[in-house]
Amino acid sequence: MKLPTSSLRFLLLALAWIWSTAAQAQEPLPGASVDSLLDYARAHNPEYAAMRLEADAASERVTPTGALPDPRFRVELRDITKFGEQNPTLAPDRVGSTRYLLMQDVPWFGKRDLKRGIAELEAEGAKGRAMGSWTDLSARIKSAYAQLYYLHRNEQLAREILDLMTRLEKIAQVRYAGGLSAQQDVIRAQVEQTGMRAELIALENEHHHLQVRMNALLARPPGAPLAEPGQLRPVPAPAQLDYSALEERVRARNPLLFTEGARIKSAEKSRELAYKNRYPDFTFGVSPIQYQNAIEEWELMVELNLPLQQDSRRAQERESETMLSAARARAEATANQVIAELSENLAGIEAARRTEMLTVSSLLPQAELTFRAALAGYENGKIDFATLLDAQRQIRQAKLSRIKAQVEVQLRLAEIERLLGEDL
Repeated sequence: MKLPTSSLRFLLLALAWIWSTAAQAQEPLPGASVDSLLDYARAHNPEYAAMRLEADAASERVTPTGALPDPRFRVELRDITKFGEQNPTLAPDRVGSTRYLLMQDVPWFGKRDLKRGIAELEAEGAKGRAMGSWTDLSARIKSAYAQLYYLHRNEQLAREILDLMTRLEKIAQVRYAGGLSAQQDVIRAQVEQTGMRAELIALENEHHHLQVRMNALLARPPGAPLAEPGQLRPVPAPAQLDYSALEERVRARNPLLFTEGARIKSAEKSRELAYKNRYPDFTFGVSPIQYQNAIEEWELMVELNLPLQQDSRRAQERESETMLSAARARAEATANQVIAELSENLAGIEAARRTEMLTVSSLLPQAELTFRAALAGYENGKIDFATLLDAQRQIRQAKLSRIKAQVEVQLRLAEIERLLGEDL
């Protein structure tokens, strides 16, 4: 049986709508990895988009800046009354004569090239600022992701400790029922659980704040859901974190240094242009003269400005020299600051790595052994409940110390990549 054409069309539209709805529902939420967040921000963040558009606009200024000015055209109607023989008229063929003048301004040799070069360097500086905007944005996203991961793991650990305290409360109740311990042990276990629940509320609140901050970076609604952070990015090998190699890469790739370098070159060309202003600019013109209905005469003209205002020009030259010195000083200060931050973050990574290694190899195993011994001792009546709680807190602190060290490495890596202007 054949369906009518209208029914078939309706069925196809319904199937297409169902398919698109299912595809949107299956689209994964950003947040499971740093890469998913960066991809989303690259496509949707308005601040980065604005910087890229400004860089594009700056590149479009190069052509008009180096072009000749538009020519000018003038019409002069001479003797519109023909020595009083006729009423005034504006008809070119009825006046005494009509002079047409076409003029073109031409700067002194080399000025156009210098202006074009300055515009090109300003466009490069705009590109550097756009690149710096992205590196700053990506560093903030990477840092926020690491903090979200820390809160997620801290919440998991807090729930594990809460479950452990529930089991310890049951042990304390059994011992209290058997007359082997005081009721205070049960109460202390309950107090610890209440404290853990209050801490979980604080962690959930902090998690909400971080999620709002992340959504702001992604240009999403504040309450938009994010996927749970899966895992941290792999840490580069020590050879990739060599200070000398990274310093060389930073000096070559850092967006701030790139922008300051373009600013220095622009200031140098501006200085050259200021000295070029000692020489005059020209205006050339050609002028046909019309008598009645025929062109009877041709004139050529040349005009130039006289650069006689020496005080003004010397002040402009001194200004350009000072601006060049200021650009060089600013670039040097920026380089010193960037290199200092690089050294600081590399030292922070090394300290965090050593802390994690010490925690994993020594502190955490010792804390676990202490807790097992304390639990066995409490069950046998050899130690009190306070000692058992202290052993439990040591385990939690050791695990938190490990997570903090891992997150600290991620935060430092994000800063190093911000300085590099690229991923490691």
